[in-house]
Amino acid sequence: MNEFLSVLATVSNAEFEHPWWFLVLPLPVLIYYFVPAYRTKQTAIKVPFFSQLVNAIGEPPKQGASQLSPSWWQRATLILSWLLIVTAMAKPTILGPPQVRESLGRDVMVVVDLSGSMAEQDFMSKAGAKISRLDAVKEVLTDFVKTRQGDRLGLILFGDAAFVQTPFTSDQQVWLDLLTQTDVAMAGQSTHLGDAIGLAIKVFDQSEPLEVEGKNKREKLAIVLTDGNDTGSFVEPIDAAKVAKAKGVRIHVIAMGNPKTVGETALDTDTIERIAKESGGEAFEALNRDELAKAYAQIGELEPQLYESTAYRPKQSIHQYLMAWVVIMYLMAFSLATLRRKQVMAKRSVSSRQDKESKVAGEKHV
Repeated sequence: MNEFLSVLATVSNAEFEHPWWFLVLPLPVLIYYFVPAYRTKQTAIKVPFFSQLVNAIGEPPKQGASQLSPSWWQRATLILSWLLIVTAMAKPTILGPPQVRESLGRDVMVVVDLSGSMAEQDFMSKAGAKISRLDAVKEVLTDFVKTRQGDRLGLILFGDAAFVQTPFTSDQQVWLDLLTQTDVAMAGQSTHLGDAIGLAIKVFDQSEPLEVEGKNKREKLAIVLTDGNDTGSFVEPIDAAKVAKAKGVRIHVIAMGNPKTVGETALDTDTIERIAKESGGEAFEALNRDELAKAYAQIGELEPQLYESTAYRPKQSIHQYLMAWVVIMYLMAFSLATLRRKQVMAKRSVSSRQDKESKVAGEKHV
C-alpha cells in the first residue's frame, strides 16, 4: 500500500515541458484510414503448359496477393510503443523535494583590540556586575552576531601583533566559540591598530578567489574595536584606511576608552574618525556597555542584511527511461517473432519431407 501511494505521489508531481506533442497521438489512426497500404509488384512468367507443371510439382495454385495481418501482441506492442514515444517527446519531469538556496551577501571582519587596557573592569554586565571591557565586548557581539544571518564572519585579534583568530565562516556558533576563547594575555600590551587593519585587508583579498564567477561580489565590512591609540604599527592606520577604500573595504571604528585619559591608553579620536572617513565608514564612542550595544545597533542599521533565501524544487527528466522501454519492447518482440518464424519453417520442412516420403512409398507400392 505504501509503495502504491508513493507511485501516486510521484505521478502527481510530474510535469510535461512540451505537452503539445500529445496532439500527434491520433496520427497513426489517420494514416491507417486515409493512406492506402503499400503493395509490392513481382514479375511473373506466363507459360502455356502451366497445368502440366502444377501436376508435376504437386502443388495446387493459390491466391497470388496476400496481406499480412499482425497478431494481437504485435498490435499491443505498436500501440504501447507509440504512446511511450509521444510521452517521451513531451519530456515528462518529476519534481523533487523542496530545497532552500541561501545567498551570502556580505563579509564582516570583526577586529578586536586585546591590549592590556581591555582588562579594565569599568563596564557593567546585563546582571549589573562589573566586568572587563573584553567581557562586555563578548556579550554585545553575541547579540550582534544573531542579527547577521547570511553574512560570513571573521575575527582578527591584535595587540603587540595582529593575527587571525577565525577565518571567514558562515557558522555563527563556531565564530562565537572562538570569540569566547580570547583573552587579553593572548596579544600583549601594545595596540598595533594599523597592522590589524592591514591584515584584515589581506584576508579580504585572499577570500575573493572563493567567490563564484558571474555573481555579484559580496560587500566587505570591517568593524574595528579599540580602546587606545596606535603604538608602533608598521603601517599607519590612516594609510591602511586609504588602502581599504581602494580595495572596497568599509571600516566602522568603535572607541571604547575614555577620551580624557593620557599616555599610551589615551584615545586618538582624530585618527579614529579619519580611519572611518577615509574608508567610507563611521566612528562611534562607547564608554559603557549600553553605548557599546547602541554602536553595534547603529552599525546594523547602516549595514542591513543582504541575506536571500529562495525555495525551489529540482526537476528531473524521465524521458530517457520511456525510450529505454521502447527499445526493450522491440527487442523482445523481434526475438519472439524470430523464434516463431523458425518454428513455422521447421514444421513446414518436416511436413514437406513427410509428404515426399509418403509419395515415394506410394510409387513403390504401385
